[in-house]
Amino acid sequence: MKDKIIKKATDMFLKLGFKSVTMDDIAGEMCISKKTIYKYFSNKESLIEEGTEIVHQNIHCTIDNIISKNFNAIEENFEIVKMMKDTFKTYEASPVYQLKKHYPEIYQKLIANELEDCTDLFTQNITKGITQGLYRENIDVESFVRFYYTIIFSIKETTQLESESLKLEMQALEYHTRALATPKGITELEKQLSNINKS
Repeated sequence: MKDKIIKKATDMFLKLGFKSVTMDDIAGEMCISKKTIYKYFSNKESLIEEGTEIVHQNIHCTIDNIISKNFNAIEENFEIVKMMKDTFKTYEASPVYQLKKHYPEIYQKLIANELEDCTDLFTQNITKGITQGLYRENIDVESFVRFYYTIIFSIKETTQLESESLKLEMQALEYHTRALATPKGITELEKQLSNINKS
């Protein structure tokens, strides 16, 4: 029952907003008593915290799956951004923006996890791209990782609409890739951008 409550509540939070959804709303949607929810969660904040952690874990499992398919470094990044778009395109308000505004403590915990995971992810991608001749060899990998992370999370934190956030993240990916790319990498980038325009 706990897992069912987390799944339903998280879906409602993402679709309708963390602030606006109440425990009564969740109980009514599931046809259970509010008492049943409080049996597993002491308050709404603990439910949001567990739900966002599961979303975080699921996204990174999907990213690991994408990486395992051995795309080249640039294609890999585009596949990840497409996955994020597919995951969040049905939600109107940006979940990260809402969390920061209404539940800053939960947001800070989420960001601490994201910082570690994204640092590893971006570092691996840049190293892979250099090996493949898609990214320049003479770059400071740590600085580029920090630049890209800062851009992405600045977008997420300050953009209210998820559709606008996703659009800006795609533009940030192009910006990031052009800064890193060799001529061979630019060719691959243009191919990926062309594929997006066709879809």
